Amino acid sequence: MKGTKNIALAGLLAAAVTVAVATVLGSAGAEEKKAVKIKKYPNEYFYKADGTFDQEKAKQAYYEMFEAYGYPICDRLRSADFWVADFGLGNFAEVGMGGIFWLNNEKDSYFGHEIFLLPGQMIPEHKHVKTAKGAAKMEGWQPRYGWIYTYGEGTPTPGVDERIPPSHRKDAVARTEQKLMPGETAELAGPEQWHWMQAPEGAIVTEYATFHDGDGLRFTLPNVKL
Repeated sequence: MKGTKNIALAGLLAAAVTVAVATVLGSAGAEEKKAVKIKKYPNEYFYKADGTFDQEKAKQAYYEMFEAYGYPICDRLRSADFWVADFGLGNFAEVGMGGIFWLNNEKDSYFGHEIFLLPGQMIPEHKHVKTAKGAAKMEGWQPRYGWIYTYGEGTPTPGVDERIPPSHRKDAVARTEQKLMPGETAELAGPEQWHWMQAPEGAIVTEYATFHDGDGLRFTLPNVKL
């Protein structure tokens, strides 16, 4: 009888441990699935009273996003290496980005870039052409935090027009859409092809590419300025 009781007790203890572990794992899983909400500012927040782009406010919005995602803010991200752009369009909340070029090696042609997009932001449609310094830039992207839509040339994705922001809806050439989640990757289909991306909920994206020469940048919208 004593042996039987011991076996029963051991069974109960094992069951209790199983339930406890499942509860802990379940809680951890729920914690991991908890969505990170990034604050979305109105466009006027990023402009001074005279209409000029307020870069400091833009950077602060990105720092808030970094903190929300738990993305490390190293010293270089507090320096001039970290840049923001509204592309001269005065519509930073919709068409704008932040970024840092970690590496840009002309001699061996490689480039490491982090792209920062606040909720609702897009990078204006563009392509990279051959220059005196190098071949047409090729690139690929990997979301680290948040998710993005990428757009390239090819057969338009059904329903894509609804997701193209008003500022680009009429002129966008790249209408083949791909949704990328953290860890997933996509690549430019070929040299000198039009492409762009947007982050409906905000995102931090790593770009892997060949050498970047700003002289090779071309935009669909003629009034874009860098």
